[in-house]
Amino acid sequence: MLSSLHKDHLNIAKLLQLLKYKLVAIRGEQPISYFLIRDVVDYLREVSDKYHHPKEDMIYDYYLKYRVVEGEVANRLHEEHAKLLEAGTELKEMVEMILMDAVIPLDQFTARLEQFIEQQEAHMNYEEGVIFPHLRDSLTEDDWRHLEQLWHNRAENDPLFGAEVSQHFQALARQLSLPLSS
Repeated sequence: MLSSLHKDHLNIAKLLQLLKYKLVAIRGEQPISYFLIRDVVDYLREVSDKYHHPKEDMIYDYYLKYRVVEGEVANRLHEEHAKLLEAGTELKEMVEMILMDAVIPLDQFTARLEQFIEQQEAHMNYEEGVIFPHLRDSLTEDDWRHLEQLWHNRAENDPLFGAEVSQHFQALARQLSLPLSS
């Protein structure tokens, strides 16, 4: 399970790199596709907020319940997931306004985009550097089997990096040079 979460992080890092390129282009006053930025944010909201983070939360809740003495670990992971959801919502709203030709000050948009990227990266670094090692060291094979069983009923296909790219993310897949089906 941790390897699939790590793979998700690698995929998210590719999308964040794409956003960084777009940020540089915007600051360089080069034309960019705001539709592409919207698609990245949509993907992160759809997959991270509905699939990736709930999977992490399920594992982490199990860890807190069965492997950690009460009060020993804060709820930082859940709080960060909530903040990322809020940041994604705010960025999506701003992009949608731009796509509807609303006048948004460029410095305001670039600041929001940069903050979003930094939040995402800091969160993944925290998980990879702190949370995942604790889980790896603390949970047994039986724990992992139990968690796999719990998650199996909720598993979904990744609409961008999975076997088939959904219609919604075709342009984004082309931008990332991904095959449209495997």
